[in-house]
Amino acid sequence: MMMQRRELLTSVTSPFRDASVHNKEEVIRPPYNNEEVLFHQQCHNCAGECANVCEMEIIQISEDKTPHLSFAKSGCTFCDACANACEFGVLSLENRNDIKANIFLSTSSCLAWNATMCFSCKDPCLDNAIVFEGLFKPVIDMSKCTACGFCISRCPISAIEIKGVELSA
Repeated sequence: MMMQRRELLTSVTSPFRDASVHNKEEVIRPPYNNEEVLFHQQCHNCAGECANVCEMEIIQISEDKTPHLSFAKSGCTFCDACANACEFGVLSLENRNDIKANIFLSTSSCLAWNATMCFSCKDPCLDNAIVFEGLFKPVIDMSKCTACGFCISRCPISAIEIKGVELSA
């Protein structure tokens, strides 16, 4: 079986990705939450069940026992499993919302913006939030973007970044 160009580029660049991009100012929480303070009040009582049930394996538990998202390998399908597993009400179906983050595409490093045909980010976007200006210049339509993160793990050169919105603790 022959390796496709996207798989080759991803395999070559994957060792350089920082799978633990996570600092106090830019924690990206799972969806289904409404109050940052609940993570700090309740999650220390839990065994990280939200991470255990995440079929995409994007929920990770920090040293402070609170969950955060890592999009190094996949994205969020909004499957409800983490909310259903949360015994302490930090994540709940009543608070279903998009991921509280913004996605940015670097036009200076994006292959498509630099004369190489690439649709790696568009293909996995379930919300059709990545549109192409002209024919080859991807732009993220923030009115459609849920910050699911699938485009991040699929970009072969890490031209897409996610930044969490600052939440008060």
